[in-house]
Amino acid sequence: MHIAGIIEREHVASTADRLLPRRTLLIQWKRRRGGNVFRSWITDLPADTPLTVLVRHATSRWCIETDYHEMEQALGLGDYEGRTYRGFHHHVALVSAAHLFCTEHHLNPKGGATASVCTRS
Repeated sequence: MHIAGIIEREHVASTADRLLPRRTLLIQWKRRRGGNVFRSWITDLPADTPLTVLVRHATSRWCIETDYHEMEQALGLGDYEGRTYRGFHHHVALVSAAHLFCTEHHLNPKGGATASVCTRS
């Protein structure tokens, strides 16, 4: 039997040594017409981490998903049909380089002449 929050080991001497490390629970509430909708995240960041940092880390998934979608659709990440690891690694490296180029162009549009491949402009 396992009790939540307790590490069950034979060689642990005291109860304090058996406790799991503290975690922070972050909950986001959104009111919808049909009721309340919420999201939750559990983190092992220190307890004194500012709320803005916790929220930034928790919501960074959206940026990751949009970047992946852009790499897959606009830059051809999903187009590889080879069978070797070396070929796949080469393909992913080129797509990653193209994504870096597009991100740099998006963040600094006046930095120089760039191709119109980037979809985020």
